[in-house]
Amino acid sequence: MSEDTLRQEADLPVHSAGIRLGRELLKATGPFAVESVPTSWRQVSTTFVLLIAALTGAGLAPWWPIRAALSVLGALLMVRAFITYHDYMHGAILSHSRLAWLIFHLYAAFGLTPARSWKKSHNFHHGHVGQLSSASVGAFPIITTRMWREASPAERARYRLERHPLTVLTGYATIFFFNICLLPLLRDPLHHWDSALSLLAHGGLIALLWVFGGFDTAFFVVLLPMTIAAALGSYLFFAQHSFKRMIILSPEAWTFYRAALVSSSYMRLNRIMQWFTGNIGYHHIHHLNVRIPFYRLPEAMAAIPVLQSPVTTSLAPREIVDCFRSSLWDEGRQRMVSYREANLAGSGTA
Repeated sequence: MSEDTLRQEADLPVHSAGIRLGRELLKATGPFAVESVPTSWRQVSTTFVLLIAALTGAGLAPWWPIRAALSVLGALLMVRAFITYHDYMHGAILSHSRLAWLIFHLYAAFGLTPARSWKKSHNFHHGHVGQLSSASVGAFPIITTRMWREASPAERARYRLERHPLTVLTGYATIFFFNICLLPLLRDPLHHWDSALSLLAHGGLIALLWVFGGFDTAFFVVLLPMTIAAALGSYLFFAQHSFKRMIILSPEAWTFYRAALVSSSYMRLNRIMQWFTGNIGYHHIHHLNVRIPFYRLPEAMAAIPVLQSPVTTSLAPREIVDCFRSSLWDEGRQRMVSYREANLAGSGTA
């Protein structure tokens, strides 16, 4: 399905493949929004056992190259562990299991993803994807070129900072520590008490490893893998909602279904990276139906023709650059543009 077709969705009540866009498309995904509990447990237990083993090896291995390799492996497994937590919080897997509740809340405490602040901000993101926002509530802000030209220098600086590549790549500090944990705690400490617990658990783990194993143990077991995992996770999230061919919808044109298809990308990844990222690259399908378990997203895409031609991104260097350059929504040209393009258009030299 082309972008022009998606833009004209309101005029095309039935897709050429025979699936009606909107509620009928959501209905078509329904059979895949059913988990297999044994499969969910196999996926979760394998992920966490491998994660613990990798990080234990990173802490105990005698040579630093082995420790570094296991730390990087641990980082990739952290990304996958986060996706299982993400699916649990959406109610897609193991929602009735007390053991799963314990596992994922322990993970949330040590992984700087306290349930209260993360769920609130992430649910807001799902309800507002594809819309303009000058505030980074659950997502990176996106404003129009007109709003950019009318913004004060301070507002421009803040916007640039929130979307800057370094902000994304230092997500361990900027996103997980500050935005998900510290800021909600400072704003409402009584409601976000679990943020304080997460900060204490995470900081306490680093302190214990440092005291009993030395800085290198804390570095290879927590600091390095968290830095890598947070950078990769933050970029994946950024790129799937801020890419060159993304479409921002007006309030009048916005629908839940349309936003899932034109404001969320499909990230092309090899099978190894698909496994480590928990199929989060199938992001357009996830936004269409959050109850589809991560291990069934490829199955849904293979079965529903309308989902098979999404707007795509990848981890290719050129596409990474394009994602970071896609900074503002140009309402006149109906596409994402760079700051330079917006400034040239505003000066009349475009």
